[in-house]
Amino acid sequence: MKAAVVPAKDSSWQIKDVPQPQPGPGQVLVKMHASGVCYTDVHETLGHIPGEFPRILGHEPAGEIVAVAADVTTRKTGDRVGTAWIQSTCGRCEWCQRGRRMFCASQKATGIDVQGGHAEYMLMNADATYLIPEKVPYEEAAPIFCAGYTVYSGLRWADPKPHERVAVLGIGGLGHLAVQYAKAAGFETLAISHSPDKDKMIRGLGADEIVRDGKSLTGAGGADIILSTSNSTKAMVDSMQGLRPDGRFVVMGADAEPLSLSLMDFIEKRIRVIGSSQNGPEYLYEALDYVAQGKVKPIVETYPLVEAPKAYERVAAGKARFRAVLTM
Repeated sequence: MKAAVVPAKDSSWQIKDVPQPQPGPGQVLVKMHASGVCYTDVHETLGHIPGEFPRILGHEPAGEIVAVAADVTTRKTGDRVGTAWIQSTCGRCEWCQRGRRMFCASQKATGIDVQGGHAEYMLMNADATYLIPEKVPYEEAAPIFCAGYTVYSGLRWADPKPHERVAVLGIGGLGHLAVQYAKAAGFETLAISHSPDKDKMIRGLGADEIVRDGKSLTGAGGADIILSTSNSTKAMVDSMQGLRPDGRFVVMGADAEPLSLSLMDFIEKRIRVIGSSQNGPEYLYEALDYVAQGKVKPIVETYPLVEAPKAYERVAAGKARFRAVLTM
């Protein structure tokens, strides 16, 4: 089979012929139809995330099951499935037993510890697969397995209450989905964007109001929750002045620069900073369902597998609008 291979740390992606895998116990073989290229792929390529090379990346995979192991009873050939970051965990530690598998120290991650989706075929653990609703095309489903899952579970983890206001910082690959999910969930939604050229598009996503910074967010009445998808620490700190009392700042983007905050804001406004990743399988189910209902639609650029190096370069340069997806 053909696959996009990263042969060594900080090297160019190459299209190579590699052996086609066969399912072992508890596994299914998936013929890939779409695989999202995430900025995390850039971190992995550059060696920022530990792992061995050569690598086949891709943790936003979607496709059709073409073979199942004899012991698999919950999936069948023909099922449309995808999988998220976690392929398997130890099942024995405190976190596994408490249903918080994302904290297991022995977890196996898609595209890091096991082969990812940037290939014609991929093995998935059957119990790590999720059924894709029939109404959702593969190229729209793929980004939901990381980008959509991340922002929607961040919103849910912030535990928004009726009548609260949600602001999204950074309208890009994650943020354009966060705006749609917040609006689809019924919340007044504001976008914090420094780019006036995006205003028409942002309003088309459902934003009720667009502000430029934390000061103007305050002037617009503030927000109870800020979903931060930005990679700029400066922008994060600035936006937090727009949090209302008891506000929650949900961190889903990262910068090398530390986040420096005023302790008086924590005391006087009782605000909270919440770290967030992919927080539970029920949130992925809901995230996919919103797409099936037509309330959320990823904006994607598609590339055939042979153009994976081009797709990677666009993502690495920040030029993709907004999710790059390989199609097979």
